[in-house]
Amino acid sequence: MAGMRVTLAIATALAVGVAPAVLGGTAAVAAPLTAVAATGTATVVQEGGPLVVPSGEEGAVTTRIKVTLPAGVTGPVKARLLLPNPTWDLPDFDTPAYEPVTPTCSVNGGAFWPCPWDSPGNEVLFPATAPGTALTYDVRVDADSRAAVMGNLAATLEVTDATGAVIGSGPVAFHFTKGTPENYRRTTVLGRDTAGVLWQYESTGRADKPLKARERIGGGWNTYTSITTLTQRTAAGEGDLVARDKEGVLWFYEGSGNPDAPFKPRVRVGGGWNVYTAITSRAGGLVARDKAGVLWWYSPNPTGNHAPQVPFEPRHSLGGGWNDYTALVGSWSDLTAVARDRAGVLWSYGFNTPPPGFDPKYAPRVRVGGGWNVYDRIAAAGQLSGSPVNDFLARDAQGRLWLYEGVDRDYDLVAIVPAPTRREIGHGWGIYDMIL
Repeated sequence: MAGMRVTLAIATALAVGVAPAVLGGTAAVAAPLTAVAATGTATVVQEGGPLVVPSGEEGAVTTRIKVTLPAGVTGPVKARLLLPNPTWDLPDFDTPAYEPVTPTCSVNGGAFWPCPWDSPGNEVLFPATAPGTALTYDVRVDADSRAAVMGNLAATLEVTDATGAVIGSGPVAFHFTKGTPENYRRTTVLGRDTAGVLWQYESTGRADKPLKARERIGGGWNTYTSITTLTQRTAAGEGDLVARDKEGVLWFYEGSGNPDAPFKPRVRVGGGWNVYTAITSRAGGLVARDKAGVLWWYSPNPTGNHAPQVPFEPRHSLGGGWNDYTALVGSWSDLTAVARDRAGVLWSYGFNTPPPGFDPKYAPRVRVGGGWNVYDRIAAAGQLSGSPVNDFLARDAQGRLWLYEGVDRDYDLVAIVPAPTRREIGHGWGIYDMIL
């Protein structure tokens, strides 16, 4: 996915001796925490040193810059915050896009107002204030997940008197770190236990411990013989799924947008789905294998969730011979799939021709690797590890859960496959008879 070019262009601050890491500076802010400018006699101090800004859902943090004026300063005092003009490649998470950093400012403890860093004039101007022994300028920064790539950002607060002469300046540093991704950017994993209770595990955004403790969604899910995700589930309560009951009726569960109750009441899609021995996802639709080994694709209805009782277009055959596989795993975000044969070899299926002129059939299979018979469950996990493509989960006979990060084999979403190395991320998962 192409990155979005976002530029915060606001004068140069490199003269203060601090270069952000992204511009070739050191990994840490090198400037002193207090500086008295040679151009004036006022002192400018960033209290507490560089502001650490967690990029994610942690919320806003504030830094205070204290200016001590010399005696004899008359007339209104003005200040401006100058920032460097690096250019970052930001992950293209959002459509429409919005700024990754939302700053607000305050003078002398007054009300905060929006003070965007890319404002006209390429600087942040503080309102004029009467001179006093000390002035305070507060900058509050709220940053989303994309802002972590900004690293160390060096700025300068410059103070001028009524004549426009610079009477003092000093460094102001911001250190953007990786925080917890917002809930709509974190996926979830579902598990149904043998009592029919459905449990949800939110992802954390942390590589060392990718799943939070489980939360109960509700009981009664043992009425279903198959549950399939349609669209990516998130910790914000987004994402749809379908479930087939024992009579062969397919039911649609729309995502509610409520993290505590992530699904709306079910809506009946239709009967006759017991003709299929396997059902999995494909780009918001379904692929289903019948008893003869023929694979069928139900593409999503263009009307989407506005007509949940008719969520799919009429089915299209993808060909026969699919009874050779003991596991079939599709993706809700793209058109690819992986399948495990009876010898334990995992194969990937990309797609032939993207729209327009789309050919719904899969491209010829490509061997991923052997040894997959050690797993009794294989599932797509969405972007669990923070990579731009879907990851995979696999559970072994001892109940251990393994994460395989997704790899874009052809670099254009034509074939998403598990990486060759795995990482254990949980144990005790043998209590579930479904993992998705």
